Amino acid sequence: MNLRHLPTVALVIAACAATPLVGQQPAAEALAQSLQQQYDKVRDFKASFVQTTGGGVLRVEGSKGEGTVAVKKPGKMRWDYTKPEKQLIVSDGVRVFDYDPVTKELNVAAVPSDDQAPTATLFLAGKGNILRDFKVSTVESPIPGTLALRLDPRKADPDYEYLVVAFEPSSYQIRGLRTRDRLSGESTIVFSNIKQNTNIPDKEFEFVPPRR
Repeated sequence: MNLRHLPTVALVIAACAATPLVGQQPAAEALAQSLQQQYDKVRDFKASFVQTTGGGVLRVEGSKGEGTVAVKKPGKMRWDYTKPEKQLIVSDGVRVFDYDPVTKELNVAAVPSDDQAPTATLFLAGKGNILRDFKVSTVESPIPGTLALRLDPRKADPDYEYLVVAFEPSSYQIRGLRTRDRLSGESTIVFSNIKQNTNIPDKEFEFVPPRR
């Protein structure tokens, strides 16, 4: 599932090197366990997001997108892009609908099985487990007041080289995600106005064909 390089799911931070801090692996594993335990308590969440992408084999200049996201476990997601142009990406847990309201183009694809889906997407959708699926290390977070972990997939991932998660040090609420793909491209998503466990209705994850 390619959510504009999310985060190809998506999720973190500014365009800085994610260099592991030496000698902090035990601390990293403890943080990862606490982060997982806290995220397991989140049934659903809504947030505003700002996404920046850039780099890659052609060293493309960074682009910026904004919008809102809703996630309901397990596997339901909705990404409403409002800038630079409108786009809707929604998954009901079975299919993914990618709709461009300007061109009226609609692409529909089956949600990949868990053994084929990117590990970063599985984590955000509530189907992954950090210590089981990733090698973890602490990294210096560029978001003031937050902590960050670098997550390297334990099995080869066709889409991602690694994922960085930034979170609040007291509540462990996720504040942003950053991914680096196999072509050295980076996608960074920073969340704001986060609301958790509001019982989002399933109908928000249904794609309703627009009237012609």
